[in-house]
Amino acid sequence: MKLPQELINGLIIFIVIAAFFLSMEALGYSNLFYLRFLNIFFVLYGVNRTIKANLSQGKKRLATNAASAIITSFIGVFLSAIGLIFYSYSKGGDSYIQTLPKTFLFAGNPSINTYSICLLFEGIASSVIVTMLLMLYWNNRFTTD
Repeated sequence: MKLPQELINGLIIFIVIAAFFLSMEALGYSNLFYLRFLNIFFVLYGVNRTIKANLSQGKKRLATNAASAIITSFIGVFLSAIGLIFYSYSKGGDSYIQTLPKTFLFAGNPSINTYSICLLFEGIASSVIVTMLLMLYWNNRFTTD
């Protein structure tokens, strides 16, 4: 049984983001919030792989590719949020969350769930933006039938 391209690329996004953040923490750079913005490149990479795979299979409809791209990015973002929850609990729970950068949508002392939900919303918003940018890029490269 062959896994769908969206799932494979969503897993790639999750694995690369997890490896990036784990290496940032191991090197002591996890408190630098601006390094988090680099994860957008990992999402761009995974979504671009999905769109290129669809185009190579002859799927040139804009709606089909857009849905495939958004599903790919949502899988990566959702798995990353779930991974953060498990990792946070393994590192001490809410006390670990207090050590993370507080540049999200909330103020005060967030819980693991609050932090993860805000991360999920931020990821969904960036996924939509990435999908729109890549669809605009690829829309001009290929014509539909």
